[in-house]
Amino acid sequence: MVESRYRGPKQYLKIREQNSSEMLEDYVETIGDLISKNGEARNADLADHFGVSQATINKNIKRLIAFDLVKTEPYRSIFLTPKGNLLADASRKKHEIVLKFLLKLGVPNKIAEEDSEGIEHHVSPETLNIMKKFIIS
Repeated sequence: MVESRYRGPKQYLKIREQNSSEMLEDYVETIGDLISKNGEARNADLADHFGVSQATINKNIKRLIAFDLVKTEPYRSIFLTPKGNLLADASRKKHEIVLKFLLKLGVPNKIAEEDSEGIEHHVSPETLNIMKKFIIS
């Protein structure tokens, strides 16, 4: 982790760190899902999924490459590295736990799906374990 110059309350630093990893998690999870569904993940598929431009996708793919989460080859699809697969699996599991928790609380499906997309990035491991126990009971 890069040392921060930020000197405010630690919970805000934690939130900023979570926000910076949010894009990485969303992208690797989506790339993994596209590969499972379509056999490949392409820049155009990601642009459609996220509703952003090809330029934004290219910039974010470069970040994913820098973190060793994906690899690409010219005129080929995007592939997850072993590290990217681990992050995608962990992100997918967190999403599933949060979604099931919200549904068990009675949150309507569409709202639970939308809310779980944001909550999954900010939930602590302790809270996630409690959610997991709750949905099993």
